[in-house]
Amino acid sequence: MKLSMGSVSRAVLRGVVVAGAAAALAVPATVATAAAPVATPPGLSCDTGKHEIDDYTGYALCRNDGSATQTFWVHLVCGWSPDVDGEHVTLAPGQSGQSTAHCAGLGTGIGEISVQP
Repeated sequence: MKLSMGSVSRAVLRGVVVAGAAAALAVPATVATAAAPVATPPGLSCDTGKHEIDDYTGYALCRNDGSATQTFWVHLVCGWSPDVDGEHVTLAPGQSGQSTAHCAGLGTGIGEISVQP
């Protein structure tokens, strides 16, 4: 069997592509999607998360532990869809409130939730 230089090159290239794809798939998903923790603005204590039955809706539930009125909102990083911000919530000292937002259904869902001052 006689191999031409073109068929050898294509075979080598095909092997490199297959090996590269296999290596990319071998990376654990947690490594590829890990997001750095985002700090909560000073004076607020907040819990963030995804809605219990809807992975595309996120929230920030915050309490103003400071001595001045503060405004916050939730910010969602939505993967392939545009990022979204929730409604702005203003809290007097000692008050609690929640901001929610929803990622578009065509994307990959919520990748990160943060609280913005």
